[in-house]
Amino acid sequence: MADSAKRALTRRSLLVGIGAAGGAGAMYAAMGVLGLAPGPATDPLPRTGGASGPAPYVPPGRSDFTLRGGRPARVLVLGAGVAGLACAYELGKAGYDCVVLEARDRVGGRSMTLRGGDTVTELAGEHTGTARGAGGASPDGSSGPAGTATPAASAAALDRRLVRFGPGTYFNSGPARIAQWMVTLDYCRELGVPLEVFVNSNASAYVLTSGMTAPVRMRTARADAYGYISELLAKATDAGALDARLTPADQALLLDFLSDFGEIGPALTYTGGDRRGYGSDPGIKAGTALGRPPELAEVLSQGLGRMLTMDAGYEQAMPMFQPVGGMDAIVRALAGRVGAARIRTGTRATRITTGPGGVEVEIDGGAPLKADYCVAALPPHVMARIPANLGADVRSALATPVPMSAGKIGLEYGRRWWELEDRVYGGATETDLDIGHIWYPSHDYHTERGLVVGYYNTGPNAEAYDAMPHRERLRRALAYGARVHGARYRRDLLDAVSVAWRRQPHIEGAWVRWPSTSGLSLLQRPAGRVYFAGDWLTHLIAWQAGALESARRVVTDLHHRVLKEG
Repeated sequence: MADSAKRALTRRSLLVGIGAAGGAGAMYAAMGVLGLAPGPATDPLPRTGGASGPAPYVPPGRSDFTLRGGRPARVLVLGAGVAGLACAYELGKAGYDCVVLEARDRVGGRSMTLRGGDTVTELAGEHTGTARGAGGASPDGSSGPAGTATPAASAAALDRRLVRFGPGTYFNSGPARIAQWMVTLDYCRELGVPLEVFVNSNASAYVLTSGMTAPVRMRTARADAYGYISELLAKATDAGALDARLTPADQALLLDFLSDFGEIGPALTYTGGDRRGYGSDPGIKAGTALGRPPELAEVLSQGLGRMLTMDAGYEQAMPMFQPVGGMDAIVRALAGRVGAARIRTGTRATRITTGPGGVEVEIDGGAPLKADYCVAALPPHVMARIPANLGADVRSALATPVPMSAGKIGLEYGRRWWELEDRVYGGATETDLDIGHIWYPSHDYHTERGLVVGYYNTGPNAEAYDAMPHRERLRRALAYGARVHGARYRRDLLDAVSVAWRRQPHIEGAWVRWPSTSGLSLLQRPAGRVYFAGDWLTHLIAWQAGALESARRVVTDLHHRVLKEG
């Protein structure tokens, strides 16, 4: 061969020639030999990022592959939550023929935004298990819920409540906020979903713990805690207690830092200051000071550690964002791109059979559906109950994650008293009571109506609320909220809607907890022609970003398999 011909044979031209002669599968194999195709993942929960930053995700394009006979692979997606819709959306870009089956009567899964005219459906009766966390006296002094809940009603027995919110009012009963580093924002950009700031932390909101006699503003609690901590550390430094750790120069720098951090001044003593806030705000006249702070012992007894660090977590740090008009703007945009004709709501899978030639899914009230592949984007505990020939090890792995409880209540008021009287615009009141958090709306400021999330609780506290009827949840929410805001918390209330995620049909949990990672890596791989997707397979459990990251991995793995088998 002439030297010029040798120079002309590039890797690109070689791959093109192999592809023309042997098809996409041969070309993909050649790419692997040349080190150009991605290798198998070794981390069962791969993390993004690294020294060089996260690798950009490139969704499959129509020109990436050619299937036998020119027919795109057919894929059945089980579940029209964020993970399922994202799988169908990304596969659809590459020409796959996708059909999404959803057992509920609406898309979105746990990304559920409620508006006037909607219906909230819950499994009837008290939830199976022991109600813990809210036993004893109720906030208004009456007896609390029974300690042991009765068996849950069957899926056929349902409680339904009509939402009567006014025009423009919405309630994000599931996810409500997005961190700026999450891939969810990239999908908002791609789908054209407008965003606004979600106020995750507000110095004007309140803190109330069981160790406090009355609520205080967040800024006041933080100023007192930082002040006394700074005083203690500064005096220890000044007395030479840290000589073994700090040089004289370091001690001087630390004292200078603490003087500003805790507002303790040259005397190294915390006496309060304007960081605590004012009784009446400054204007023409000087503001009225709040006075001296409580003693150190009282501040320490208030149990403020978690309250003051809620926004310090990587997933919680400001600024955070929300879609304009409700979190379901994301799932509505995804569903719109997938197409209504490809989404079948009210369709429950009753059996899954995978074989060498494809997958068959039996459904309620219809003929079995067949496809080349299936993506099961269902909660693992729900998927584990569907008869399937996936193998005992897969079924055991699906049954390993434990569904967790969480609940919210949306309180619609005819008057935005929290803005008018308390001067609170967004953010949350933090408590260690069984209501958890009280959220104030981060949108539509100065309008007439508004919705306050009267509680957002998780864990044992939420388990107790699972067992309550709506009227009892509302009673407790109003009683505890009145301890923060007084009698106005009960006035001007137009409607209230509560959601207990353990009682949501076909979902039965807010998220899951892995008691061990046994079986996790197994579910990261397909069982025959059935793939699994969901936030529960990532390090971002309970976040939409986890569902999206999982969907992207599944789409890529399935696509590479099609190329190999082409």
